Amino acid sequence: MTAQFDIKSYPGNIINGKFVSTQATRHSIDPATGEALYEVPVASKDALDAAVGHARDAFKTWSKTSFGERAKLVLRWADAIEANKDELGKLLTTEQGKPIDLANTEVGLTVQWLRTFATLELKDEVLDDNEERTIYLTRVPIGVCGAIVPWNWPVLLGLGKVGPALLTGNTIIMKPSPFTPYCDLKLGELAMGIFPPGVFQVLSGDDSLGPWMTEHPGIDMITFTGSIETGKRVAASCAKTLKRYVLELGGNDAAIVCEDVDIPKCLPKITMMAFLNSGQICMCAKRIYVHEKIYDEFRDAMVEFTKNHVKTGGGFEPGVVVGPVQNAMQFKFVKDMYADVDKYGWTAALQGKARDDSKGYFIEPAIIDNPPDDSRIVVEEPFGPIVPLLKWSGEDEVIDRANGLKTGLGASVWAKDLERAERMARRLSAGSVWVNSHFDVAPNVPFGGHKESGIGVEWGIEGMKKFTNTTSLWVWKKVFA
Repeated sequence: MTAQFDIKSYPGNIINGKFVSTQATRHSIDPATGEALYEVPVASKDALDAAVGHARDAFKTWSKTSFGERAKLVLRWADAIEANKDELGKLLTTEQGKPIDLANTEVGLTVQWLRTFATLELKDEVLDDNEERTIYLTRVPIGVCGAIVPWNWPVLLGLGKVGPALLTGNTIIMKPSPFTPYCDLKLGELAMGIFPPGVFQVLSGDDSLGPWMTEHPGIDMITFTGSIETGKRVAASCAKTLKRYVLELGGNDAAIVCEDVDIPKCLPKITMMAFLNSGQICMCAKRIYVHEKIYDEFRDAMVEFTKNHVKTGGGFEPGVVVGPVQNAMQFKFVKDMYADVDKYGWTAALQGKARDDSKGYFIEPAIIDNPPDDSRIVVEEPFGPIVPLLKWSGEDEVIDRANGLKTGLGASVWAKDLERAERMARRLSAGSVWVNSHFDVAPNVPFGGHKESGIGVEWGIEGMKKFTNTTSLWVWKKVFA
């Protein structure tokens, strides 16, 4: 089907079902080429005020619609996204840098997520029922929500917030990352003819827009995905008006590889889960603990596999796994991490490097050989294609090391002995823990972090509940009035 939009045209923010132009515009760049992309609007504080006002008005009606009515519109939106999936995939690769196959996967998963969300209805629970009274636990929408979306998975993580908010009866304003505004604006454009005005709005802006949203007294909830540092600022800002919030923050996932694994079978997935999306996934395997009995064999095999199967290049090149790092800020951060290899005398089993002769932000994968536990590559999340391998010998020791950081988003255990693997997995402090896999997610499964990796969860029934307030409803059957 022909695309329903022009990927080069962004006439304005989407406010109350219309395009609203702005005095100021800006553009992002293609991280593979360094070339400027298309001009997009920059929202003012007045524009945000207007959007919030429209959202509050729309909430009065939208919150009273049935779940079935809301789900019907969300499913129409999913169909529209699916009909334009090819153009959205190309646009996603252009603005974010990820390989086209991964971009198409992200768009496809987003459609699947929306369709699954549309089946997750929150129903009243009966807490007590007797001859005198019935007590219900009922859930009501919070009000106007604000979604602050990251640049690494702007489509899936964006609509992973919007879908549940709408289905639970809230109205929502989505703020794309300034680094990746294009797909999110087009998703809003596709929604314009589906949802009533004011129910779903999209505002592109600069770095001022996020703080304006978190401080705004007319926004009742913020759902945010981003760094731990920024998440703490979001929480502090939300506290000023006591608005609700859900934070999905950074991770530094541990993968524990036991000595009984079949290396040729497990190594390809472990390696891909370290370098997927150029390591720019909060749930990538970022610390790989390998039992000392198989450490050398595993390390050498991982180096060989990476050399032969993990190609670096532009997202539209065939066979590419590691595309460009998304932006100049992150490129500099990852380059600094690479520079620490020589600065601190770490051993590189695979010597990655930045392609400084390229106009794009390309960095080739690096594997660091058993650095100290207190080294920066272990304790900080690099969010790039660099990963440390670390030796371990005892279960208690490796569990303590895996749990030893302030992050706790995901973790995995790899072993043939499933009883042992599950025993170890249950001791890991993380919001998602896998046995013989990593980074498996599903729309009906809650997703969130322990410790500084977040507050609350997204997705699944538990994620839907985060967009509601609870009401205890007491119905007395004997009339006293």
